Amino acid sequence: MTLIPLFKSVLLIALVALSGQALAYSPEELAKSCKKPRFTDFNLPEYKAPDNIEVSPKAEFFIKISAWIDPTTITLTAKKLPLPFTVETTSTFFKIKAQLPAEYTGEFVRINVGATAVLGCDDNTGWLIKVADH
Repeated sequence: MTLIPLFKSVLLIALVALSGQALAYSPEELAKSCKKPRFTDFNLPEYKAPDNIEVSPKAEFFIKISAWIDPTTITLTAKKLPLPFTVETTSTFFKIKAQLPAEYTGEFVRINVGATAVLGCDDNTGWLIKVADH
């Protein structure tokens, strides 16, 4: 008779332990379930051979970012320094707008953008541009 309550207790503990493991997400599973931010439509030409296209000093630019990000997590840098930007919101994407600082005239500039998705995964990307010397 005393084995039945003991068996029920062991069974209950085993079920609780298994259900906790079933609900836990491994980092790999979380990465599969979270859509990383997408960055599109960067409107300045990248500096690439053979074209080597340069952009105008103080050029304005924009980048579209997928709608499933948290807009408060957006970062934008030029030459590793924070760059001020504005955010426009639509139902399908966020559009950030910024302007190259005048002091980058004649220089190579790496523009980097990053953001975190609402579910927690993040991503970033960047473009190399050459600012004209005029």
